[in-house]
Amino acid sequence: MYRLLKQEGRAKRGEFVTVHGTIQTPVFMNVGTVAAIKGAVSTEDLEQIKTQVELSNTYHLHVRPGDEIVKKLGGLHKFMSWNKPILTDSGGFQVFSLAKLRKIKEEGVYFNSHIDGHKIFMGPEESMRIQSNLASTIAMAFDECAPAKAERSYVEQSVARTTRWLERCKKEMARLNGLEDTINKNQMLFGINQGAIFPDIRIEHAKRISEFDLDGYALGGLAVGETHEEMYHIIEETVPYLPLNKPTYLMGVGTPANILEAVERGVDFFDCVYPTRNGRHGHLYTNHGKINLFNAKYELDERPIEEGCQCPACRRYSRAYIRHLLKAKEMLGMRLCVLHNLYFYNTMMEEIRDALDKGEFASYKKRKLEGMSQGAK
Repeated sequence: MYRLLKQEGRAKRGEFVTVHGTIQTPVFMNVGTVAAIKGAVSTEDLEQIKTQVELSNTYHLHVRPGDEIVKKLGGLHKFMSWNKPILTDSGGFQVFSLAKLRKIKEEGVYFNSHIDGHKIFMGPEESMRIQSNLASTIAMAFDECAPAKAERSYVEQSVARTTRWLERCKKEMARLNGLEDTINKNQMLFGINQGAIFPDIRIEHAKRISEFDLDGYALGGLAVGETHEEMYHIIEETVPYLPLNKPTYLMGVGTPANILEAVERGVDFFDCVYPTRNGRHGHLYTNHGKINLFNAKYELDERPIEEGCQCPACRRYSRAYIRHLLKAKEMLGMRLCVLHNLYFYNTMMEEIRDALDKGEFASYKKRKLEGMSQGAK
């Protein structure tokens, strides 16, 4: 259940009550594709760096180790020893981004595994069954993520199919939640809005899927090739047609600036691989912009990544030491960088919630963006 606590303009401050605990929103979900955050980050680490929600991937876990195995081991929460909420994405995006060979039909998608090439079929029912086996807190509906620059006629057909698939997802989830051997009988379902960069298709689709009365709604198919301005425009146009009393999730976005802009436009759930991927390459977020630890100027820098930061890396280690680890290809270097970046994101979300509580989001956003555009020393 979602409670809207406060609004500032369109920005929402809410609470989302789930069977695995209450999520304070706006929230950034930390991406653990195969039930682990890349960069040797443990579940204890996630607890330390203020993670509220962990996100895992249906397609990847179906391929390896297999969702049936995860079910036999008691579901994802038990498998990875994490007792807070988990969201699983439906696998749809991976089917479209990873599969070189695929055939989209009304029943679903036929494609080859990116690992060993074996044939896989995934449709709405399969996606729901896999996610039910994983026993995540929130399951995402199976959709087609059409390319941002796709032709209008293709996008219209694709969106209509995604709506028909959503209907099947909802029906199958209701059935699965009623089965005796289902681990999480309170699994929630989020629907996904599509429509590339056509505002009218997006709005029409938002109205249509709102009728399904789901637990939450996502904007999919953004940050896949369009400009930031196009993305912001689509968010601005579409969000007013999604239910205010449900969470709004912007999938796969983004930079700290993207998040601030989207919060202002009414989005309150986010996920993105940027903090982890950038961290593994020595690119670190700070309140004064990004730094690249591979730069020679940090060789003798005894300061932490960011003064005053309370993350496990900054509390103890210097830029010089972490730079040395990265240069030596020592795993600890990647790990410390990932921990810092995720802590930075999770702390920023905390600050956003605090600013909304005080009715000061607009001035906070301005300060934060100005600070980050200065360029770190």
